[in-house]
Amino acid sequence: MPDFLLNALLAGLALALVAGPLGSFVVWRRMAYFGDTLSHAALLGVALGFLLDLSPTLAVTAGCLLLAVLLVTLQQRQPLASDTLLGILAPTTLSLGLVVLSFMDEVRIDLMAYLFGDLLAVSHEDLLWILGGSALVMALLLPLWRRLLAITVHEELARVEGLPVAALRLALMLLIAVVIAVAMKIVGVLLITSLLIIPAAAAQRHARTPEQMAIGASLLGMLAVAAGLSLSWFQDTPAGPSIVVSAAAIFLAGFALPRRAR
Repeated sequence: MPDFLLNALLAGLALALVAGPLGSFVVWRRMAYFGDTLSHAALLGVALGFLLDLSPTLAVTAGCLLLAVLLVTLQQRQPLASDTLLGILAPTTLSLGLVVLSFMDEVRIDLMAYLFGDLLAVSHEDLLWILGGSALVMALLLPLWRRLLAITVHEELARVEGLPVAALRLALMLLIAVVIAVAMKIVGVLLITSLLIIPAAAAQRHARTPEQMAIGASLLGMLAVAAGLSLSWFQDTPAGPSIVVSAAAIFLAGFALPRRAR
């Protein structure tokens, strides 16, 4: 296997592994638009990284984390509904990123790679960043799993039981922000939320417990990565969109199987 293809496969599998449980929370809590907003903000992070002469990956991660904190703060202090607030921030951050990039005439950026991903161009340094970010998210998610599940099932009951609901909600959003920042290199800004949501939605149909859904989402995501890379390698299709198409095909195929009782 060529080195670049091995790097792409390892990066995709690592991301799919951690995107499974986080994508399950996104589905359970109906946070798809939140992920979409963060993915749009990733392009602003890229622009600021070039403007400030920083690593684009580091700038995107910092930008996503800051926006997650801003969203939580605004949701607590503003009377606007969450979907309205997200509907304002998503196009604003994306447009602001494009405007900032337009002022940098000396910088030549392949926007298609950022919008739709360039998994086959993952370098050894990118792979280390993706593996490290995925390992960090998984290491933080596992001890928080039960508490995050508790506030997902019933926030008021979790608050009565003494759980720090606001802090846990912020922790979940920050973990999703890190995954989105890491995933940008793989599937691109416009397709990140699909990798989070589609495998989790496919696993939900046949899972009996939250843990089964999280594990199933990870496995289906990894299968989508392998299938998408195979399609890209043999048919010369773009890798990121091929992974999303493979995930969608797996989701549709799931309807052919009988649904398991909860």
